[in-house]
Amino acid sequence: MIVERAAAVRAARGDAVSMAEFADAAGVGRTTLYRYFPNREALYAAMFDAALDDLFARVEEAGLDRVPVREAIARLARAFIANGRYATLVHDELAACRRADEVERRLTTPMREVLERGIESGVLRSDLTVETMLAVSRPLLEAGIAMAAAVGGEQASAVMTSIFLDGISADPQMG
Repeated sequence: MIVERAAAVRAARGDAVSMAEFADAAGVGRTTLYRYFPNREALYAAMFDAALDDLFARVEEAGLDRVPVREAIARLARAFIANGRYATLVHDELAACRRADEVERRLTTPMREVLERGIESGVLRSDLTVETMLAVSRPLLEAGIAMAAAVGGEQASAVMTSIFLDGISADPQMG
């Protein structure tokens, strides 16, 4: 509960939150907070681990290999946007992640598999690489996460999925 509430405060206010404010948001005293998290780095590490675990669970529950490509992409968007309270943590820390192998296995590989399936089936453009599609998806997902606060997660997911798919559609009328 401490980690979840701290993540919500950080998502809303950024890095300018003090440990005392994190404690207040979690409904605990500073002494209790420091007992579990001796410093800001330890709290941030716990938030990052919670973010990854939440995102991994959402991606695994999405059943990406059991649905058509367009639906799999929509489910991925919903997973990321639903994980929004942790988004800044994931974005900030992913590059230097001590869990990089796990991120590759549980997140990046399933995303690549969906995109490869989309290219092979003709749903997605074959002139773009999977790496390019992944690179394009990142800022769209970040925009969707930011948008979710104003319009809700489902609406934000739908918008981001539509933008992503229309921008990489194999539809000849698009080109």
